Amino acid sequence: MKFIINREEILTPLQQIVSVIEKRQTMPILSNVLIVIEDDKFTLTGTDLEIEIIARINISFATPGAITVPARKFLDICRLLPNGAEIKFEQQDDKVKILSNRSRFSLSCLPAENYPVFSESELEKQFFINAGKFKKALDKTLFCMANQDVRYYLNGLLLNISNSKMKLVASDGHRLSIYEDYLDQGTGYEDRIIFPRKGVMELSRLLDDPDVELKVEFSSNNIRIFIKNLIFSAKLVDSKYPDFGKIFQQDFFNPIHIQKQVLKDALTRVAILSNEKFKGITLDITHESLRISTHNPEHDEAEEELSIDYTGEPLTIAFNAQYLLDAVSNLDSEIAVLTIASNVSSCFIDEPDDCIYKFIVMPMRI
Repeated sequence: MKFIINREEILTPLQQIVSVIEKRQTMPILSNVLIVIEDDKFTLTGTDLEIEIIARINISFATPGAITVPARKFLDICRLLPNGAEIKFEQQDDKVKILSNRSRFSLSCLPAENYPVFSESELEKQFFINAGKFKKALDKTLFCMANQDVRYYLNGLLLNISNSKMKLVASDGHRLSIYEDYLDQGTGYEDRIIFPRKGVMELSRLLDDPDVELKVEFSSNNIRIFIKNLIFSAKLVDSKYPDFGKIFQQDFFNPIHIQKQVLKDALTRVAILSNEKFKGITLDITHESLRISTHNPEHDEAEEELSIDYTGEPLTIAFNAQYLLDAVSNLDSEIAVLTIASNVSSCFIDEPDDCIYKFIVMPMRI
C-alpha cells in the first residue's frame, strides 16, 4: 500500500476521527486509525465501539491496501509538518514509512483484518435536516444531559420525530430543556430514540458547516448520519425516556418578564459569593422587585434588586445559579419570561413569542 497526499487534505479528517478514539483502550488496535485504499477511494475509520466516524477522501496517486496506524502519532506527525507539505506513505510489512521533504518517520502498525467491525442493525427509518438547524437544536439542549448518572437514560438526549415535527429533550434530573422545530418534509412516522452523551458531543462538534444537508438513518439500536464526506455512526441508549409531560399539567403563578441581559448580569454578580459546591441563590419576588441574594459558609453575602412588573402573589424560591444562567444565556430574545409553578416545584424559562425552546429548573433548599 502506497499513497501521496497533501497535508491539508488529510489533516482535518484525521482530527475529526481521532477525537472519538479513547486514549486508554482495552484493545490496542482501537488506538489505531484504519486506512483503506481501493478503487482510488481513500477511507479513514476510527471507533471506540460505541461511536464510529468514517472519512472519505479522493486520491490520485495510490496503490490499494489496508493497514491500521497509531491514530494520535499519525495525527501529530501530519499536524506538525509545514503547511502545504506533500506526505508520502508506504507500507513495509508491519511498519509504515512516512516521508515529507527531509522528514522521515517509521510507525509500527497492526493488520487491518484485526480491526473490529462496528455492528449495526438495519436502519429502516430516515429523515433529512439542515446541519445549522440540527446543531442549534443540539446546542440548546445538550448542556442539560446528566454525566455518569445511574439512571443511564439521562446520560443522553431524547430525539422525538413525529412526521414533520422534531423535538429534542435533555435532563439531569434537576433541570430539563426542550427544543422543538419542524423538518422541511414529513417523514410519515413517529419514533423516539435516546442519543448517547458522547455521541451528542461529537456530533455537535462535527456540524461546523450550517449549510450542509444531513441524511439521518436510524433504528432502535443505531443511528447513522451522513455529513459531507463523513459518516457518523453511534449506538443508541436502550431504554425508555421518562414521561415529562405531567410537568406542564399544573397551575402556575403569573409570568415575570425581565430583560435577559439585566437578569444575566445580576445572577453572575450575585453568584460570585454563593456556595462553591451548590451555587445556591434565593429569589424574593414581590409586585415591584426581584431580589437576588446569596451567602456562603465563610459568611459572605451578596444581594441585588431588579425592578419588575409582577401581578401575582409574593413568593420566595431558591435555585442553582448556574442552572438559571445556562437557561437565560440560551434564549434568543431580549426578554426572559420566568413562570413559577404554584406549588413552587419548578420554574419555566422561555421567550415571550412563539418559543421553540423551553428550560425548566427545579428549586433547591438553602
